[in-house]
Amino acid sequence: MDQVDIVVIGAGVVGLALARELARRGREVVIIEAAGSIGTGISSRNSEVIHAGLYYPAGSLKARLCVRGKALLYDYCTARGIAHRRCGKLVVAARAADMPRLQALAAQGAANGVDDLALLDRAAVQALEPALRAEGALWSPSSGIVDSHGLMLALLADAEQAGALLALASPVTGGARTATGWRLRAGEGFELQARCVVNSAGLFAGCVAESLGLAAPPLRFARGHYFALAGRAPFARLIYPLPVDGGLGVHLTLDLGGQARFGPDVQWLPDSDPCGLDYAVDPALAPAFEAEVRRYWPELPAGALAPAYAGVRPKLGGPGMAAADFSIEVTAGLVNLFGIESPGLTASLAIAEFVADQITRGPTASG
Repeated sequence: MDQVDIVVIGAGVVGLALARELARRGREVVIIEAAGSIGTGISSRNSEVIHAGLYYPAGSLKARLCVRGKALLYDYCTARGIAHRRCGKLVVAARAADMPRLQALAAQGAANGVDDLALLDRAAVQALEPALRAEGALWSPSSGIVDSHGLMLALLADAEQAGALLALASPVTGGARTATGWRLRAGEGFELQARCVVNSAGLFAGCVAESLGLAAPPLRFARGHYFALAGRAPFARLIYPLPVDGGLGVHLTLDLGGQARFGPDVQWLPDSDPCGLDYAVDPALAPAFEAEVRRYWPELPAGALAPAYAGVRPKLGGPGMAAADFSIEVTAGLVNLFGIESPGLTASLAIAEFVADQITRGPTASG
């Protein structure tokens, strides 16, 4: 049986960031991933947005790690030549009645340490984005976009350069505590003895915990669909409505080539089994998307939206409940990360820093 210092389960953006951080601190790290390549789950099915830190309760892990992670991510992308753009974001109030919510969001962002926000009136919004219809908007200049796959490749390269190893197609099938840590079974006949295990399996984090004989918090899965715009959008910035139950609303985001896409919506799934998830996008959803988009872009051409892709987010709360914080549980020889959804991409480097510090300091529970 191979013996290692730390096993990181999951090669999404958070798992790769964790492996990089731990390996750079001199720890012996093996990453084990169930899929045949890195980042095939949540990390490759999102909006690729670098969030500023507006939406989360002050002092929460989401608020702290998003703000810290944003700064780390911009610096890392610049240093490593990862494609990104600090294009900024407008959160819009489509009606005058929405302005108090917009002001509350601005106050929440300020409480979280986002110090570059500005409330804009209708004229200022029109000056920035003439095609946008809004009574007002919250301008977040430090929001941006990033090539998530390029980011993951860079994180993996750094981790491997620091000595980490990656094992693909190696799903965790079981494990047990030992006197010196954990004995894991992965893939077919593959066993590892690890002093510490980090469960960063995303949608499968609950399944991994249960395979180790541990209780996992109940997760709800929410599917979000995206539609791509035919042709170029008349916007240079990200455009967001005010948040909705379970998500941030059907927003406009841009890829690094300038192509626009809209989403995600929120479709609560009846169970939280990550096996056999359906990622198809039903074209029949297009009219509902068009209606949402026309709240802030009334000139959206009819029939201009085409199905793009879908993603599934693991949530620690359900419909009608307040959005839950990240859950990061650190016990002797084990770290469990549950409910790592948005802003997980933005926060990935800060999550890695936080968890590495926790492993060094000893058992705690956060989130």
